[in-house]
Amino acid sequence: MKPYFHPFPPIIDASTRVLFLGSFPSIASFEHSFYYAHGRNAFWPIMEEIFEVKFSNNNDKKNFCLAHGIGLWDVIASCERSNSSDTNLKNIVPNDFRALFETFPNIQAIAFTGKKAHDLFTKYFKDLPIETVLLPSTSPAHAAMTREEKKAIYKAFLTQFLTL
Repeated sequence: MKPYFHPFPPIIDASTRVLFLGSFPSIASFEHSFYYAHGRNAFWPIMEEIFEVKFSNNNDKKNFCLAHGIGLWDVIASCERSNSSDTNLKNIVPNDFRALFETFPNIQAIAFTGKKAHDLFTKYFKDLPIETVLLPSTSPAHAAMTREEKKAIYKAFLTQFLTL
């Protein structure tokens, strides 16, 4: 097992209302220095379809998020792992969500993009008074649902907090 530290900052600003949280960046995300960077991860294609936009690069994605009140981060600040699977994360240190919510009080809800992120956040921060929802993972490893089914769930969540 090799130690890893989260390689990039959260995408967030004072207008962020919805915060998507994953567990920890995949190896592909490390390589591309951006969230949900695995070529088969459906997060960005789902956002493109819901908002009827097309992203050319990571800067487009970041600007899109900030313009629409969407934040991105991960529950884990550092851990040990041997691959991208959430099942082998060890010696987990969470990010400081108390400080984050003090700095960005406009966040109304957290959407977890996988069960591991949800479970870890609940373990470390169950006392934080914020609405949370567990969404289906957009990872290619989660093949139990189609991308269309995932998109419908993500859209239903987003329409509660944002103008689409």
